[in-house]
Amino acid sequence: MKPVLAVEDLTVTIGTRRGPAHAVAGVDWAVQPGETLALVGESGSGKSMSVLAATGLAPRTARVTGRVHLLGTELTGLGQDRRRRLRGRHIGFVFQDPMTSLNPVLTVGRQVTEAAEEHLGLTRRAARSRAVELLEMVGIPSAGQRVDAYPHQFSGGMRQRVVIAMALACEPDLLIADEPTTALDVTTQAQIVELVADLQRRLGTAVVWITHDLGVVAGIADTVAVMYAGRILEQGPVDAVFGTPSHPYTEALLAARPDPAAGGAELVTIAGAPPSPLDLPAGCAFWPRCPVRGDARCEHELPPLVPVSAGHQVRTFYPQPTDGERR
Repeated sequence: MKPVLAVEDLTVTIGTRRGPAHAVAGVDWAVQPGETLALVGESGSGKSMSVLAATGLAPRTARVTGRVHLLGTELTGLGQDRRRRLRGRHIGFVFQDPMTSLNPVLTVGRQVTEAAEEHLGLTRRAARSRAVELLEMVGIPSAGQRVDAYPHQFSGGMRQRVVIAMALACEPDLLIADEPTTALDVTTQAQIVELVADLQRRLGTAVVWITHDLGVVAGIADTVAVMYAGRILEQGPVDAVFGTPSHPYTEALLAARPDPAAGGAELVTIAGAPPSPLDLPAGCAFWPRCPVRGDARCEHELPPLVPVSAGHQVRTFYPQPTDGERR
């Protein structure tokens, strides 16, 4: 089975006044039909940039190298018009803040139908019927009336549902959700997560979910890639990565999750800060913060990505022991 989207050795370097910023460095990942791939890590780890670059949405100052395949079609080297048509027809996007994704002077129905008219050739009447259908699908009450409402007439959670309807208008093969619940309250976050999961089950859409919320990842993802300083440090099935993490960074992220049962206990933090993409270390980027760093290799040599178990890989010279080894 061919992956919906696959990237190979993806590198993104952004020109700045202070020099080149190495945002993504040699990343490989793929998402299969009906699968959810989660990209996790701290802010600035390269999660969003790797997806933007893969889909042709990197900043103009970015230099992107590597190979990207969408449904088996090589995107590298294609012109912007051809990439835009493929992206609009086969990929839907849901971003963090729905208000930046919606035009405040157009009705939500007009915005939901725009992509369908452009890429599916629907008439205005057919597109309007499609908009009502989509708004009903994502749980907008009285969709037949609210299709003519404006974004400011919806709550934050309902606006995000409208954005999801927009993303699904062309029945895309891939849905990219970039921190789609961060701006929402906890209850609404849970509703949006469940909505996307339900739509995926019904439509068979592949999903790339970009987040720093590991609790969400554990509940929805099939596979996970843990990113740090532009590289993948650990990836594999979510049960394997979260159940037996082999990289100290993955362990640290999991330990830093808030625990409601802990009451008023102090939150666990990771000492230090990620390196600047303008000045990445020669060796392991996590070395200065690593609690188990070893000899000079960590500081001066880049660890390879090595297998731990079936489909589970880690980038470190000193992988953490599995549960069986710990016992």
